[in-house]
Amino acid sequence: MTTIRREVLTLPAAALGTDNPLPPLRPLDEAHRIDDRDRAALPRDMARQIDYEPLRSLLPVRIRDGYDRTRPPGRIEALVIENDRLRATVLPALGGRVASLHHKPTGRELLYTNPVFQPANFALNGAWFSGGIEWNIGATGHTTLSCSPLHAARVPAPDGSQMLRLWEWERLRDLPFQIDLWLPEGSDFLYAGVRIRNPHERPVPTYWWSNIAVPEERRVLAPADEAWHFGYERRLRRVPVPLHDGADRTYPLNSTYAADYFYEVPDARRRWIAALDAHGHGLVQTSTDVLRGRKLFVWGTGPGGRRWQEWLTEPGTGGYCEIQAGLVRTQLEHVRLEAESELSWLEAYGPLDADPDGEWHTVLRGAEERLETALPRAGVDAAYAAWKPHADTEPGDSLATGSGWGALEVLRTGWKLPGTPFEESTLGDAQQPWLHLLRAGYLPEPGTHEPPGDTLVARPWRDMLETAPATPVTEYHLGVAQWHAGDRAQAERSWERALATAPAGWPLLRCLAVADQEGGHHERAADRYAEAFDDLCERRGDDERWTAVTAALGREAVEALLAAGRTADARTVWERLGPAVRARGRLRLTEAGLLLAEGRHEEARAVFGDGFEVADLREGEEAIGRLWARLCPEPLPTRLDFRMRPDGD
Repeated sequence: MTTIRREVLTLPAAALGTDNPLPPLRPLDEAHRIDDRDRAALPRDMARQIDYEPLRSLLPVRIRDGYDRTRPPGRIEALVIENDRLRATVLPALGGRVASLHHKPTGRELLYTNPVFQPANFALNGAWFSGGIEWNIGATGHTTLSCSPLHAARVPAPDGSQMLRLWEWERLRDLPFQIDLWLPEGSDFLYAGVRIRNPHERPVPTYWWSNIAVPEERRVLAPADEAWHFGYERRLRRVPVPLHDGADRTYPLNSTYAADYFYEVPDARRRWIAALDAHGHGLVQTSTDVLRGRKLFVWGTGPGGRRWQEWLTEPGTGGYCEIQAGLVRTQLEHVRLEAESELSWLEAYGPLDADPDGEWHTVLRGAEERLETALPRAGVDAAYAAWKPHADTEPGDSLATGSGWGALEVLRTGWKLPGTPFEESTLGDAQQPWLHLLRAGYLPEPGTHEPPGDTLVARPWRDMLETAPATPVTEYHLGVAQWHAGDRAQAERSWERALATAPAGWPLLRCLAVADQEGGHHERAADRYAEAFDDLCERRGDDERWTAVTAALGREAVEALLAAGRTADARTVWERLGPAVRARGRLRLTEAGLLLAEGRHEEARAVFGDGFEVADLREGEEAIGRLWARLCPEPLPTRLDFRMRPDGD
């Protein structure tokens, strides 16, 4: 029978650190956007779904950029679900990631397993790590829950054994979701029943992609003759499968640059994707038809892709690619989830043995026959039908606790969500001010030496802020909510009103400075950043939260002052950051730019010679290469080459 037990993984692990306390007011920096030239050639339904409410802002989520690249031995809590054939290791505190899927009869690991925990800036809100099976909900990109805890508990499975339920409240779209994992007795396949619910009285855009990391020395099979190719030059175009530009792109190592291949799976075909090694052994993922899309992501063999592979793990540990499954054909699209409705499907993951080499259609036919023998298509549909009545079963033994945001929403609305309880006991410090607003009608004043807490921006919370007493803390949060809603003029008025009586002006001045930058008023933005940083220096404490504030605001202030040509003022801010903050990799990059602006080229070059590492370097970011090109004519050193497109220099 299936068992579920606790386990602790010990591995080199970087600490996540403190989240960035400044609300992310700027437009979302997302690489997955397409050139307008390609829109006219897209199928009508794809174009409509690409244009359907793409995410514009990370609010109310915070940016997670407090990690570094120091990896002492660390302990990570895991839940292991196991039958006589498979052992799945799940990390509930890290987005419910399936870190390992071990096939016991053959002794094979079916996934790419990362030997370290190293956050990198790939999630929508920053911290993400590579390896395993990840569950991406919310909007185009890696979920904001990549490195966040989920609720977990035991639930009876359809066959009478045990099922592991994971659930949380996704805050970008305000949607609860669940993932039920179970291993039927004697099965070679891990089942995942997934449900997303929309409890609102209005439609909501939603998104889902299951990303599976596998070793890159594979051939990837999917039942398609065409794919939509997307590269970091932001072009989306239809290409043939498997041969494209003179190479068989179903072998990940045949691509030079990082790229997505979204397979055009015909409507009548079974949904599946597999990655097989040279001996024909590997992993297959299949699902009910609701999960329509299939994709291959490759890093490529170019220097940038190789550098990213090393960056995300340890040099010499082998590379990976990703096979993926989603609700629509591409990750640029969002699905309309109707009011008071839900969306559910079933996925299965297990071993597949088939001949990977040869003529494409012959290979596909052989693999599909093997898959049908191992797990019939009708069997997947039957497993889904058997699971669906159990989706509402209330969980029993609690195994892990997620955030309190779901509990806050349930208290506000009175929603009944069978199967995914968001208990009041899960409310934490972040939710307490909002619970006070909900029950007492006003926000409590923060402590004298407290940075502002999390902000809520959904319409019901904005309405409560508008009717609450107009204290500085209320006006601050109201302005953020108004900004998120697109009412920028009113947001600025709220922040300006609060400045008159606020005990600390820096949070409001920083918001107004961002508003000035977005409005093209760079000199005024520089003035406000300088004033905000001066005010912060008079009030800041010495704990981790204040260090995070100093680093975030100091960096923004230096960059704003440099943009306005005020190099001396930028230097003044830099000198007041303190040695520990200045030593951070991102700030070392800022320092090199400051030195260059001061005309101190050799000193700027020396910063690169020191070998700094920008821990939160963004996927697709080219700031290092651009700055290097301004400093010297020599080629970009390999250790600094993170370029993900042909002209990314």
